[in-house]
Amino acid sequence: MAKILIVEDMESVVTLLRSLFEREGFEVTTAQDGLEALDAVRREKPDLVLLDLVLPGLDGLEVCRRIRQDPLTAHLPIIILSGKEEETDKVIGLEIGADDYITKPFQANELIARVKGRLRRSAPTDPARVLKVGSLEMQLDRYTVTLEGKLIHLTSKEFNLLRALIMTNGRVLSRDALLETVWGHHKGADLQSRTIDVHIRSLRNKLGPEGYRIFTVRNVGYRLDPGSVQQH
Repeated sequence: MAKILIVEDMESVVTLLRSLFEREGFEVTTAQDGLEALDAVRREKPDLVLLDLVLPGLDGLEVCRRIRQDPLTAHLPIIILSGKEEETDKVIGLEIGADDYITKPFQANELIARVKGRLRRSAPTDPARVLKVGSLEMQLDRYTVTLEGKLIHLTSKEFNLLRALIMTNGRVLSRDALLETVWGHHKGADLQSRTIDVHIRSLRNKLGPEGYRIFTVRNVGYRLDPGSVQQH
């Protein structure tokens, strides 16, 4: 069954939601503040996030924004569950990237129905396990990359950098976005930015004739020219 991440700082609400969804057969994991939520998204890989807006540290809107900016989590379904019921709050939440907005107090049956409906709509009909760009092939399950059929030995950071760049379909990824996606850091520093540059340089060298696809966007970050990305 699907895994739900509940991001809520009120223990009584967490207990209620956990009970509701576990009775329906869902696996439930929780986070009580914004930074913990972002860590849980990367670590637990939930199928859906149920997100309160008023949280310690990072608020729910910032959590939603960061999830949407990360190419590895950009398509993760997010339902805001909040006591803020003004129309402007709902509009802002949906514009930032939430898929749905439910106000507290909520009806249990309606909440469960909306979660199930969102999961049905977001379920991939044929999840991609292989990415192909030019003569490169990434086996996501096996964690391998081949160039013209020959195995390339990438570090885990290089593999995740390449995957992030491919999955953005030619869009620019800032250094901060790469730090957060690949290294798990939320803010860049000069040393960390140089670390990215070193890894990109190494990745280009290992990709040989396909390394030209990775472009430096000055003072911003990097992009990969995908040509035609094939997903299988």
